[in-house]
Amino acid sequence: MTYLNINLKLEELTEAVLNSDMNTLMKSLAITVFNAYMEEERHQFIQAAPHERSDQRQDYRNGYYERQWTLSIGTLKLQVPRTRSGEFKTELFERYQRNEQAFLLSMMEMVVNGVSTRKVTKIVQELCGETVSKSFVSDVMKRLDPEIEAFKNRTLTHSHFRYLYLDALYIKVREEGRVVSKAVYLAQGVNEANKREIIGFWVPEEESKEAWLTFLQS
Repeated sequence: MTYLNINLKLEELTEAVLNSDMNTLMKSLAITVFNAYMEEERHQFIQAAPHERSDQRQDYRNGYYERQWTLSIGTLKLQVPRTRSGEFKTELFERYQRNEQAFLLSMMEMVVNGVSTRKVTKIVQELCGETVSKSFVSDVMKRLDPEIEAFKNRTLTHSHFRYLYLDALYIKVREEGRVVSKAVYLAQGVNEANKREIIGFWVPEEESKEAWLTFLQS
């Protein structure tokens, strides 16, 4: 089986998303995860909840500032937390650059397979490289689930597709300390405006005839 260069794979996958209505969802999900992650960072830095009197308190919350951040999936408007002392600084932007491929793949997989504790934990750990609290994961799940369900239940923008493309792209991701190749099953339709839309997307545990059949039946 032929494995494409990793940069080419990511470009192909990103292009497919950018040219479909999945792009809006991906940006929305990324904003939700990134904002929640930075909020948790600030909470850990301050060591106290809002308005809580605590001997452990290190600083005080001081609102947010807006930052535009351009990624491969488009430009995001993020709410970056601040503290009164000005000493808090998020590590999100540096960490994301090192884990973009794995993060995007996990986000797309979650769109298809649904929100789960395992998936949200994995996504956040890919950002911060460490274990996160169950309460944080639960809070993020509650925010993501309605967005993904709305996307799944959407009506396709065109009732008729001139062509249907089925493809498997490959990307290398890190799992349990080792780098493995993952197949990304992708179904795209060419609509009457001659533009491609992502109809279906799935990341199976392993590639097989049965996996393709499951994908097509879904």
